[in-house]
Amino acid sequence: MSNELTGKRIAFLVANAGVEQVELAKPWQALQDAGAETVLIAPEKDTVQAVNGDIEKGDTFDPDQAVGEASADSFDALVLPGGVANPDKLRTDADAVAFVKAFAQAGKPIASICHGPWTLVEAGVVKGKTLTSWPSLQTDIRNAGAQWRDEQSFTCPAEGFTLVTSRKPDDLDAFNAAAIAAFAG
Repeated sequence: MSNELTGKRIAFLVANAGVEQVELAKPWQALQDAGAETVLIAPEKDTVQAVNGDIEKGDTFDPDQAVGEASADSFDALVLPGGVANPDKLRTDADAVAFVKAFAQAGKPIASICHGPWTLVEAGVVKGKTLTSWPSLQTDIRNAGAQWRDEQSFTCPAEGFTLVTSRKPDDLDAFNAAAIAAFAG
């Protein structure tokens, strides 16, 4: 167990249904192994239903806080896991969008994988950034004023806040390493 993130408090923002289980569980474990305190936040304090792929139900998780009660000031960084339904639901939740925007405005690092950048697009925080994602989001990302790359993981330390992005579950090792490095900085 490394201690690069000891003393760091990391928020994981997910919808109450539709988060890709591996994109929640693997980064969660990697950040805890690096010494971070991880906190699960969802729109409602009700059970979070994860999925494996778009259809198969995964495990359930109990959120620590509802996003309307959470403050970016209480955290050092934010993780936005993917799954198709997860960010699609988050981007229609005003509290979730405001929470994401608050991290960017405070200059705090954000890591997002797969479809997770949809929430970043909705929050209006990708303009001028370079990122990667699941390939079907590239037009949305470009239309929001960002550049899109097809890479395992990409860290954009441009003005404002550091943004770590990744394409898919197969890229989780690279994503986790990049997120730990960005969050430790």
